[in-house]
Amino acid sequence: MKFTLSITQDCNLRCGYCYIKKKHETMPLQTARKAVDFIFGKKRPGEEASIGFFGGEPLLEFGLLKKIVSMIKEHPKYDPKGISFTVTTNGTIFDREIARYIVEEEINFCLSIDGPPRLQDANRRFSDGSPSSHVVERNIRRAIEELPSVVVNAVYTPATFRSLPEVVKYLAGLGLRRIYFNPDYSAGWDMKDAQALSEAYGGVADFYVNCYLEGRPIHISPLDDKIAVIMRNGYEPQERCSMGTGEFAISPSGLIYPCERLIGPDTGEGAIGSLDNGCDPGLMSCRTVPKGELNHECLSCTVRPYCMNWCGCSNYFSSGFYNRVSPFQCASEKALLSAAFKAFERLDQEVGAATFMEHFSGRPAANSCMEGAEAGTKNQ
Repeated sequence: MKFTLSITQDCNLRCGYCYIKKKHETMPLQTARKAVDFIFGKKRPGEEASIGFFGGEPLLEFGLLKKIVSMIKEHPKYDPKGISFTVTTNGTIFDREIARYIVEEEINFCLSIDGPPRLQDANRRFSDGSPSSHVVERNIRRAIEELPSVVVNAVYTPATFRSLPEVVKYLAGLGLRRIYFNPDYSAGWDMKDAQALSEAYGGVADFYVNCYLEGRPIHISPLDDKIAVIMRNGYEPQERCSMGTGEFAISPSGLIYPCERLIGPDTGEGAIGSLDNGCDPGLMSCRTVPKGELNHECLSCTVRPYCMNWCGCSNYFSSGFYNRVSPFQCASEKALLSAAFKAFERLDQEVGAATFMEHFSGRPAANSCMEGAEAGTKNQ
């Protein structure tokens, strides 16, 4: 299960594509206690759960974050083997105290950066308009030195997606080995953009393959994810959208949403309940149920088992419907699958499928996909 606590809607950046309405609202401790009770009320015994801290910028409220972690660990139902923590930050706030705490509490650290300075500063600037790239790059280098694991996520738009190969090369050059990239689904994508996705994803795939062949494997999502899906012949049922049943997000005001991306301005639109009144069972299940797509062409599409047509939030932001795939999403999924297949085919020819599959199994020492594996560098 996945629970996200949006502990503040305040932020020191003003990213051009951000869907969170910035306001000086922070989760009160009383609301946080109710949120912790809600988590343990939903989590079944023996079931694993991920608890994420989100914003705004959650490290603006580092003291509150620490208090909530303590609440969770002091809860009568807390099981250290069944709970993991993640903080998602914009990378502008980082020091030794934060690093020490993250290590001690074994919190996964995810940092948002859009790429080299010219791309980072195009959309991710401080509230006074000044650029953020120099601060974020400095903090990434510090995090790599002080933390066992650093994950980065880059958002691309119609204006920047052609630079994706440059983005992953830049991030890898900083020493990062776990790189995620995701589109701004609500942007004005047109078919010309969609048709150019294949070249951009193909460039990323070439870099991914070359890294593996040079003995420095790197995890690039969603490319790595698509290769894994191809290898196992489609998404498993438990991988599909579980918003409102296995995934919940709680806003600073105590409203409950089925995904953190739906919190937005936190007006209640899209909420499925509140900590005070509980969840509405009629709203809880994801509306992208199997065979429930509004796109009839999806039902007969040969790549449907490998496609994320089931992601309700992505659908909503790009098409306006939880269960309708936009033309951009369709083109993006097909282009990703094509790039992933070509990457796997090339690796099969050059090193053999069996050898490459060890990359996913965790057997070699240089595996970048498994938590805690050594890759010749401190960071994974």
